[in-house]
Amino acid sequence: METMQPATADLASQESKPSFLNLLKCKCPRCRRGNMFSEKNPYKLRTTMKMNEHCPVCGQPFDIEVGFYYGSSYVSYALAVALTAATFIAWWVLIGFSLHDNRLFYWLAVNAVILVGVQPILMRVARTLWLAFFVRYNREWKTTPAPKPERTNDDQKNNW
Repeated sequence: METMQPATADLASQESKPSFLNLLKCKCPRCRRGNMFSEKNPYKLRTTMKMNEHCPVCGQPFDIEVGFYYGSSYVSYALAVALTAATFIAWWVLIGFSLHDNRLFYWLAVNAVILVGVQPILMRVARTLWLAFFVRYNREWKTTPAPKPERTNDDQKNNW
């Protein structure tokens, strides 16, 4: 009698395409496997924004040009506005607003605490998404070398 091999062996040998959600985990946008930040914990405030120079998996440089990550402030702002809108809707549905009491001010206080609490995460995710606008996922990242940045200046590195 023949024994059948489990189908999981075939699934393990195939590499699945990493999802877009890996960018929310601050993974490299080119391979979506390597960590962009040297410290995984965003709440170690001394090293919150310390990034690797290159992706440890595919070699993608993260410092594309001088001042590149200034644009991530727009993404961070959009994420903060989206989070504020979500808390507003959740508060409205669950608790409600009234002109006759202080519920609006309670929501403002709760929203401010939430925004301050998630700010390290928002800043990291904003940098990852900003880089993902310019560096696309490459299925051939194992065989294709990462392009070298054209507009870098080592004298101006970390000068922001």
